[in-house]
Amino acid sequence: MKKIKFTVVIGASKEKVWNVLWNDDTYQKWTSVFSEGSKAVSDWKEGSKIHFLDANNNGMFSMIDKRVENEIMNFKHIGNVKDGVEQPLDAATEIWSGSMENYALSETDGITTLKTEMDIIEDYQDFFNEKFPLALDLVKKMAEE
Repeated sequence: MKKIKFTVVIGASKEKVWNVLWNDDTYQKWTSVFSEGSKAVSDWKEGSKIHFLDANNNGMFSMIDKRVENEIMNFKHIGNVKDGVEQPLDAATEIWSGSMENYALSETDGITTLKTEMDIIEDYQDFFNEKFPLALDLVKKMAEE
């Protein structure tokens, strides 16, 4: 498992950046970079499950490991979802089950720094190194509007 990190500086309050990240409408816009029709299904509370899905209701299920309003959102990825149904763990899934995806926001004088950190298997490193900066550019653009 590898850890990749990205940072973006945004000319907006951390509250505005937080809303862009986790509001259903804007979440779907910035995550469309990864897969058109992306969505998240959750109550967004710490300890709750969350389904990260594509347009066909396939994706993965995770747990919101830590949530501090306007500051921290950490996901612990668990397994796959197929046709909207959580799948039992198999050998391929167990390789990445338990991996983390973390978001941290800090603000100084109305400028927010968004730091992201994600555990990934090597097969997906090139994909995320290409797509994640594009997604964060969309977050920045929407937050600065």
